Amino acid sequence: MIHIFYNKFLFIFAILFLQFFQAQRTKTDTVYVYEKVIVYDTIYLEKAVKNRSNDIIFKELVIKELMLENQLPQKPGKDRINKNKTSGFEFGIEAGVGFKNSNWAKELSNGKQQFGQNSGIWISKSVSQNLYLMLSANVYHWSSTFDLDANKEDTYLNGFYFTEDSEPLLFQRFNNKHFEYIAQLKVLYEWKKIRPFVGFLANRNVYKMQFLVPENNVLDKLDDFKSKQFNFGFSFGIQYLVFPKLLISADYQYYRMKDLSLKNSSFDFDIFKTNNTFAERKLNLGISYTLFK
Repeated sequence: MIHIFYNKFLFIFAILFLQFFQAQRTKTDTVYVYEKVIVYDTIYLEKAVKNRSNDIIFKELVIKELMLENQLPQKPGKDRINKNKTSGFEFGIEAGVGFKNSNWAKELSNGKQQFGQNSGIWISKSVSQNLYLMLSANVYHWSSTFDLDANKEDTYLNGFYFTEDSEPLLFQRFNNKHFEYIAQLKVLYEWKKIRPFVGFLANRNVYKMQFLVPENNVLDKLDDFKSKQFNFGFSFGIQYLVFPKLLISADYQYYRMKDLSLKNSSFDFDIFKTNNTFAERKLNLGISYTLFK
């Protein structure tokens, strides 16, 4: 009896031990719990409101667009360049050389042309996109092509001349070396780098003839008789833009001289007083530089 009870006890103990051992070997599972958090908020949508002040509507969008356009960098273009051209004046200087042919001195100079140099200043203004007005003032110095000297040779001008008051004048010398002053208005048309032009001019030639004149009733004073009349004419030519401020030019000038009168303020006398009209022609080459715009 005791033996049977002992066997049952061992059998039950063995089963419990095996169950306990198996439970110790089983892996424990981890359980994760996730929560979904939802946050609710209130969003208000409002329509754009137009501001009214005395029936004037201000639109925010239009103002912002204008401000942005003003802040954008402007690219240089033809329209902007032309606007600058028409907005101001240009000032410059010029110099050149040329040849001159005068009808009245043709026989004396044996057909030779006078060589001369000139310098001047000018101012111009653009009156439209390609049209310019230019006003210039130049001084020319022309060399001589003949020389009449009564002390060296017998010329057809040698001898005595008498004033209206019967005062004697004795011819000494004369040549066509002289200064010339010109004022000119030009109309120029610009096409790319080329500027053809026409001009209207007024000039004054300062020729000198020397006489011995009386002083204290003695004929021993040298004095000059000068031409003083103004002449009018026209010109045409072309300019070429080499660099933005550097121009080269060629032009032809023509004007008429009515009479050739040489006078002296101290004597009532005209030498070379004629009723003829003479023509003078010039061909010039020049270079011009723009000082500032």
